[in-house]
Amino acid sequence: MIEFYFDCSSPWTYLAFHSIPPIAAEFGAEIVWKPILVGGIFNTINPTVYESRKNPVPAKAAYMLKDLEDWARLAGLQIRMPPSVFPVNSVKAMRGCILLERQDKLVDFARATFEAYWGRDEDISKDDVLAGICKRVGVDPAGFFAGIADADVKTRLREHTEELVARGGFGSPTIFVDGDDMYFGNDRAPLIRSALAQRQGR
Repeated sequence: MIEFYFDCSSPWTYLAFHSIPPIAAEFGAEIVWKPILVGGIFNTINPTVYESRKNPVPAKAAYMLKDLEDWARLAGLQIRMPPSVFPVNSVKAMRGCILLERQDKLVDFARATFEAYWGRDEDISKDDVLAGICKRVGVDPAGFFAGIADADVKTRLREHTEELVARGGFGSPTIFVDGDDMYFGNDRAPLIRSALAQRQGR
């Protein structure tokens, strides 16, 4: 089993969202998607992220952009970095992922949200953008906005976020293989594949 903790506000998570499913399919592994609020994690245990954004090391920041572009090209994805609004408030989008899991629309909605924000530079904190994403994936916008206001949806998103912190996670994407084998970041995909192969004796 693969548990995938994610927030659509992260470009590296967009890459992993694309790269992990083929690996899971190769080994017949189930993916359990766990939407989180990565800002809540940064606020709780990883505030140095904010400091590095305020005072970036120029050479490191330049290389990070190159690295992201290289990974995006390898994946065949378009990522615009930085987007016009960054960081973005993703709380409504991530509540939407929680809500739409019940309708088997989580993956479609999350993929469309990633594409809107990172591919087309649309502000996913805005209701009109989210309504457009809903229409793209066959979800009624009115039902969506009513649903993400539900207390149970809000609670589950918070619980996923707190659960990841309790398990030693500190950002997005964080991936667990078979319960306790943790990996952080898109570039760990080869290690995840290796771990699955080892479990199957390949």
